Amino acid sequence: MGATLQVSTKNSITSEIACHGYAHQLVYSQSRDEFREDIRRSKAILENIIGSEVIGYRAPSYSITDQSLWAFETLVEEGFKYDSSIFPIRHDFYGMPNAPRFPFIISLNGNSNVKFSMVNIENFASKRSDPQTSNTLIEFPISTVKLFGQNFPISGGGYFRLFPYSIVKRALTGINEKEQKPFIFYIHPWEIDFEQPRIPGLKLKSRLRHYINLDKTENKLKILLGDFQFSTIRQFLIQNSTCLTQATQVTQ
Repeated sequence: MGATLQVSTKNSITSEIACHGYAHQLVYSQSRDEFREDIRRSKAILENIIGSEVIGYRAPSYSITDQSLWAFETLVEEGFKYDSSIFPIRHDFYGMPNAPRFPFIISLNGNSNVKFSMVNIENFASKRSDPQTSNTLIEFPISTVKLFGQNFPISGGGYFRLFPYSIVKRALTGINEKEQKPFIFYIHPWEIDFEQPRIPGLKLKSRLRHYINLDKTENKLKILLGDFQFSTIRQFLIQNSTCLTQATQVTQ
């Protein structure tokens, strides 16, 4: 239902609760009404528990794709300020390989028409305060590295478990230092539970995706947290936006 969203910065770790949906259903398998009810229910429950507004969303299995661009409009209508559902890679279940690799603005033009606009993080506030572009959402795509003209996943989940830590560190350091951008990292709680029950009868691909290197994840995560500094997306927006308007205000 909830997700803790973090971005690499020069600051220490803080926590933020964002929305991951209630029933963990693929967005592109739902109708608009089903999606709206799902996120509305989850958002209300989380806000009741934590006592503050939930402004971020990440779709189950990154299932906002070309098939479900209409979801962005629903997110804005339900009060979300940013999204982190786009994975700019090719994958059998998800992915938008032509999407920008770094934070960008999604402009909504009605009838599920959307426009992706790359802007500097410092311009997010002024961009969204423009009456012509106020119907927008800030997108934080899952981080990738670009090799041979293609985007490759590196910063979390099964990819973090699969690749040696030295490769992960080099790639993430490159994003921070060479490209001068933050990276988005994600991990599921079950990925540090090596003793979790195994589900019998899974196909080989599913077994590899779910169980590979579970025994190494916790130690790799501890090393990662020592090598990089993180903050929440909410805090990142506060520190990089000097004059957020009432319509897009982010409070601590």
